[in-house]
Amino acid sequence: MENDFNNKVVLVTGAGSGIGREAARLFAARGALVYAADLNPNGLDGTRQVIEAAGGQVRLARLNVAQEAEVASLLQRIDSEVGRLDAALNNAGITGGAHRIEDYPSGDFDQVIAVNLRSVFLGMKYQLPLIKRTGGTIVNTASVAAVTGPGGMSAYAASKHGVLGLTRVAAMENAAHGVRVNAIAPGWTETPMVVANSAQNPAFAELAKKSIPAKRGAHPAEIAETAVWLSSGAASYLHGQMLVIDGGMTIGGFEL
Repeated sequence: MENDFNNKVVLVTGAGSGIGREAARLFAARGALVYAADLNPNGLDGTRQVIEAAGGQVRLARLNVAQEAEVASLLQRIDSEVGRLDAALNNAGITGGAHRIEDYPSGDFDQVIAVNLRSVFLGMKYQLPLIKRTGGTIVNTASVAAVTGPGGMSAYAASKHGVLGLTRVAAMENAAHGVRVNAIAPGWTETPMVVANSAQNPAFAELAKKSIPAKRGAHPAEIAETAVWLSSGAASYLHGQMLVIDGGMTIGGFEL
C-alpha cells in the first residue's frame, strides 16, 4: 500500500483546508504528484508546506470550481504538463446559510448549487477524457445530507443528493472504460468550515454531536483516508457507491 500511487497524478479540489488538505497530504505520502486546487491561495500555500515538508510532490492551482473556463484550463494545464490524470477527488463545497425553504434567498440557493453540484459536473466533464487514457478513479464528496433532510439546509441537501446522482450516472457510463466513480458521504467533521459554523450556533453543534453514536465528530484525516482507499487498487470492484462515514449518525434507532 505504501507508495502505491508512485508515478500517478492526482487532482484534489478544496485542497486548501480540511478533508481536501488531508487527502492531498495522504495521496502525496503514497507517492502521487498532487495537483492541489482551491480558491484560497493562503490555504493552498499551507497545504504545499505540509506536503513538501514530508517530501511529497505538489503543484498548486487557484480555482473557482463553479467556473467552466477555469476548470477546463486546469485540466488543459495538467494534460500539457504531465499528460495524464489517474485520480480526482472533487471535494470543494460550501454549506450555505440556514433558512426555511420559503425564506431561502434564491441567489444563495443558486450559489450553493453552483459550488457543490455544478462543480462536480464540470470536474468530471473535463477529468474523464484525461483519466480514460490510462484508467483511474473519481471520488466525489457528497454528505450525509445526500440521504437525509436537514432542516434549513435545502440548497445543501439538494446539491449533495445531486452529487450522488451524478456519481451513479458517471459510474454507469465509464465502468467499461477502466474508470471507477464513487462518492463519500461525511457526517459531522471537524473542518474549519464546520468549526466556524459551530461557533455561530454552539447549541446546534452540541446537539448534533450528542446525536452521533460515536459521541464525536470525525477528524478530516479519517474522511480523507476513505477517499484515498476508494481511489486505490484495494477498492477495484467498487463502482457507483457512496460510502457513509458518519460515526453512526444516520443509523437511526436509539440506545437502551
